[in-house]
Amino acid sequence: MEFRGLFFLFWFSWSFLFGTTYQLQSSETQVLLQLRRHLEYPKELEIWNQHGIEFCSLPSSTQVNITCQENLLTELRILGDKPFKVSDFNGFAIPNQTLSESFSIDSFFTTIARLNSLKVLSLASLGIWGPIPDKIHRLSSLEYLDLGSNFLFGSIPPTISRMEKLQTLIMDYNFLNDTVPGWYDSLSNLKILSLRNNRLKGPFPSSIGRITTLTDLTMSNNEISGKLPDLGSLKNLSVLDLSGNKLSSTLPQMPKGLVMIFLSNNSFSGEIPKQYGHLSGLQHLDLSSNTLRGIPPTSLFTLPNISYLNLASNMLSGSLPDHLSCGSKLRLVNMSNNMLTGALPSCLRSEKREVNFDGNCLSTDIKHQHKKSHCENVTLKSKQSRGKNLAILVGVILGILVLMLVLALGFLVLCRRYCPRGLSEQHLLHKSVQDSSTAGFSTELLSNARFISEAAKLGTQGQPVCRSFSLEELMEATNNFDNSAFIGEGSYGKLFKGRLENGNQVAIRCLPLSKKFSIRNLKLRLDLLSKLQHQHLVYLLGHCLGDGGRAAYNLNKVYLVYEYVPNGSFRDHLCENSSRKVLNWSERLAVLIGVAKAVHFLHTGIIPGFFTNRLKTNNILLNEHGMAKLSDYGLSIVSEETEKYVAKGDATKTWQLTSIEDDAYSFGFILLEAIVGPSQASNREAFILKEMGALQSKDGQKRIVEPVVLATCSQESLSIVITIMNKCISPDASRPSFEDILWNLQYAAQVQATADGDQRTEAAS
Repeated sequence: MEFRGLFFLFWFSWSFLFGTTYQLQSSETQVLLQLRRHLEYPKELEIWNQHGIEFCSLPSSTQVNITCQENLLTELRILGDKPFKVSDFNGFAIPNQTLSESFSIDSFFTTIARLNSLKVLSLASLGIWGPIPDKIHRLSSLEYLDLGSNFLFGSIPPTISRMEKLQTLIMDYNFLNDTVPGWYDSLSNLKILSLRNNRLKGPFPSSIGRITTLTDLTMSNNEISGKLPDLGSLKNLSVLDLSGNKLSSTLPQMPKGLVMIFLSNNSFSGEIPKQYGHLSGLQHLDLSSNTLRGIPPTSLFTLPNISYLNLASNMLSGSLPDHLSCGSKLRLVNMSNNMLTGALPSCLRSEKREVNFDGNCLSTDIKHQHKKSHCENVTLKSKQSRGKNLAILVGVILGILVLMLVLALGFLVLCRRYCPRGLSEQHLLHKSVQDSSTAGFSTELLSNARFISEAAKLGTQGQPVCRSFSLEELMEATNNFDNSAFIGEGSYGKLFKGRLENGNQVAIRCLPLSKKFSIRNLKLRLDLLSKLQHQHLVYLLGHCLGDGGRAAYNLNKVYLVYEYVPNGSFRDHLCENSSRKVLNWSERLAVLIGVAKAVHFLHTGIIPGFFTNRLKTNNILLNEHGMAKLSDYGLSIVSEETEKYVAKGDATKTWQLTSIEDDAYSFGFILLEAIVGPSQASNREAFILKEMGALQSKDGQKRIVEPVVLATCSQESLSIVITIMNKCISPDASRPSFEDILWNLQYAAQVQATADGDQRTEAAS
């Protein structure tokens, strides 16, 4: 009996101690293996290559740590060995320091965002490079995020403000070079914010003063400038490090609970606030290398916990009292290179303290001190300089006021001379914009190209500049718009194929115009349209006003000249009875991702976005390399659509798309056609009523899904696309944004690529 009791006790203890290991979900295992591939197989992750490895059972190390809860990953820490030796980084891969040129930070975060339960993520010294993608906010469960010692540049995405559970955010030692965001107060649980050694610039955001949970704030060695606001409301703050910036205000009030303050190497001026002498918990204070003046508060030296006090390289002056008492924990004091006079207090001459007071005018240690007259002269010159600077400032302000007055008078004179005509044209422009229900673009937006996102121009370098064509050029290119050059006709007019004098093939659309546009107004709209450049948009090469622009207010058509995309439409490649090559599942995903990127740009690349984009498979063209290009985008700003399509096979009779949700709805039917083929998807309403539910089961998929799709897709990849398609077209669901759509499509493509790789490996073995 005793033996049996001992056996059960041993069994219970063993189960309790070792029975809590978990087997990670297969989907999350695949994510980790994909991350290893993204990170280009670092040696720290060599153990992950073992077949059938149990990730949740791996021992922790200083380089890699994985923690699981039940069968889900909750903590992932990877510390690489990529060196951080460059002083300058231009945004491109650096051999042996960053990941290779083929690394895609967008795909990397698309993959890692599938770890929905992740609470701790640390990816340091791995050579990760690129701008931080907006989709980082999909890691909504994160409480700890460390991306330090990599090669991240650009801005800190505002979507991080949605990560409400985040408590620690560390992005030290990167190349972030935008302004410091002002939305950090949205992170109501944030305790540690560390952005040291970047290139952040602009003012210090006052919103940080509202993060009452903050305990550690580190932004040293950036280019933050301007005034440092009052931080007294941060009652939990214990560490403040803003050294090595360009802050130039007086020193503000500080929270009473601070333990360490680092404000060296800035341009702080004025006197050291006496309030600092009441920070009873303060242990470390560094105010060196500023332009602080006056006598240091004697209470700084007597703080009960102060151990380090650095006031070097300022303009402090006057004498410290001889009876100054020092705190029992004070060990290091640096007051060198100031203008202090008089004797050194006895408590600072104690052997148990290391004190540096060189470069002053003290009566102690003459060898390393200036003469008293030196400090007095410097103080006097400083006062005179301040007076002179004030006089110069007043003079500059008066000069600016006079100049503004002269410019205002000149403007009034010009207005009187030219205003009648100018105001009339502006009125016409404003009126035409107001009257256009499908294009809410203000005069300012139409005439100012800076609203176009620079990022969208990536991949469009070297494209011909949009220009004006003569009608004679286009007639010659199309043989007088002969029937042999006719391609088709739709709600946006007739489309012709032509060949320019230089031999380039083009597509020419003859677009009927609204009569309410004047020449100037129309040219502003065409100019805006020409700046919509993206690698997945058909490029607009130029335009021609129907009569050469001579009849200023009687235009009834305009010709738009586009690049010719030779490989047919997406729909042509979905039909098995078509003469074109039928695309497999991976190829269809590549097309869908390209179109989603284009639409995402149209929604976000300009303010306000282009939302009426005619999304259908016939308007998605493929070039000679199989790259998708969206056509007929944005035309609503220069033409009113007719109510019916003339193009053969077009089932939709009317279009009233004016919002992001409508584009998402249309894109959902493109996804549907890619899955089941054009013939089944042609009757949209009937398919939604009868067949949508069947797509959720494997038997239904075998009956409905295109055979080429079933033969070339993985079940998981297909299911991801069906899910996002349902969200797009279901009448009860809220429409997803194109960021959501793109993210899901990219992940589906990654899942498919992994499945294809596994198949090739099995076939080879």
